[in-house]
Amino acid sequence: MRASLTSLPLVLWLMACNHDVIPNTTVEDTEENRKVVDFVELYRNAVEKRDEVALGKLASENYFDDMGTPAGDDDMDREALLVGLKRMREEILAARYQISYRTVTYVQDRVLVDIVYTGWFKVQTNDGPQWRRRLEPHRLVLQREKESYSILSGM
Repeated sequence: MRASLTSLPLVLWLMACNHDVIPNTTVEDTEENRKVVDFVELYRNAVEKRDEVALGKLASENYFDDMGTPAGDDDMDREALLVGLKRMREEILAARYQISYRTVTYVQDRVLVDIVYTGWFKVQTNDGPQWRRRLEPHRLVLQREKESYSILSGM
């Protein structure tokens, strides 16, 4: 009896810290977080369909990605992104894109979405079509719009 009474505060503390999460994620289940995940799912589906038009519409007019490097030669603005999306459509024959959502963080008018993605991309090689796999932690930076979001970087 004494052991159960001494562990009661620990159990209560654990219950208080137990936030519900969006299914299949580690993201707290809130209305705003669900909107973010739903928006990113639009992105994920467009990648799988190789839909360059839909991906272009999801990108912010102010899109800019430094690709995580200090060198500027690989930086990508919206115009370069659109060219890359067109190339993706031509070079990738099929795609499967899975996202594991880790965190959603709000910073002023930005939303940082930390994910781990697994992408399977069918590409043409000298030996014929082959599937290539990529598994990486990644961050999408969203910009709040009136009723939705746009992708500011990370596509």
